[in-house]
Amino acid sequence: MTSQRETVQVDHDLFRAVYDSPASLPGRHRWTTPESDVRRLEKLLGMPARTIGAPLWVSGDQPDCPKCGRRITWYDIVSSALSGLHDKAMIATVILGERKYVNTEIPDAIPGVRCADCHTTIDGLRSFKCHNWAYAFEALEAVRERMAGGLGPT
Repeated sequence: MTSQRETVQVDHDLFRAVYDSPASLPGRHRWTTPESDVRRLEKLLGMPARTIGAPLWVSGDQPDCPKCGRRITWYDIVSSALSGLHDKAMIATVILGERKYVNTEIPDAIPGVRCADCHTTIDGLRSFKCHNWAYAFEALEAVRERMAGGLGPT
């Protein structure tokens, strides 16, 4: 374990062996992002509807926003990350691409996440992941082009 959060690329076999199962996610609770938030996420990233077809997992000590009670999902994580941490193309590549990434981290919560609806700081999220091999890799470039304002798929 490292002393700080770090994201590293790993090969497919290591990803499947260590990180593939939702049971591997840290925290008391594990849940998937509901379909409605997946669609909101696509819109936020400028992706065509139904681009994301694989489960988007989240884990943590408390699954719901302490203020408004809404289930915290990838939508909240990504909308928080777009506030200066990551850009849309990078996030799309992680969700849709072939490369596998894992976070190495101390057992602290993921910093900087806010509820997308009421903007309350969310403490206690431990991890998030996606089964991105379900996506047709050949279409990734067209999705990126569309996100950048090109024609791409509709």
